[in-house]
Amino acid sequence: MKTTQTSKSCRIVLTAMLSIFCCSITSAQEKNQMVRLAKLVIDSSQLTSYKALLKEEIETSMRVEPGVKMLYAVSEKDKPTHITILEIYADTTAYQLHVQTPHFTKYKTGTKDMVKSLELVAKLPGYCTAGSK
Repeated sequence: MKTTQTSKSCRIVLTAMLSIFCCSITSAQEKNQMVRLAKLVIDSSQLTSYKALLKEEIETSMRVEPGVKMLYAVSEKDKPTHITILEIYADTTAYQLHVQTPHFTKYKTGTKDMVKSLELVAKLPGYCTAGSK
């Protein structure tokens, strides 16, 4: 029961973050965005090393790639080896360029023996309206 609640909490937080981010983007941009969740399970004995490589990859991508709009990683409270990454790219071309960069290649090569499982889930951008009271 606790595990299900933790997973639901992670999904709620990621959905809220995605909604907030998408609210600040114009409709034309939303139509072209590529959004997905990467759900990973990491070998517990290599978790610290994995997190260091992930942090470096996210920071570099956000700094040098204009097509990478958001990379945000969270881990489950009761299962710290279960990591979900919210990925938002300007479009599929931006994603294709991203996976060819030296920093992404370094991350994938460096973590290949650390990742026990990986699930990539395509999503549609969220839609919302914002107003003041």
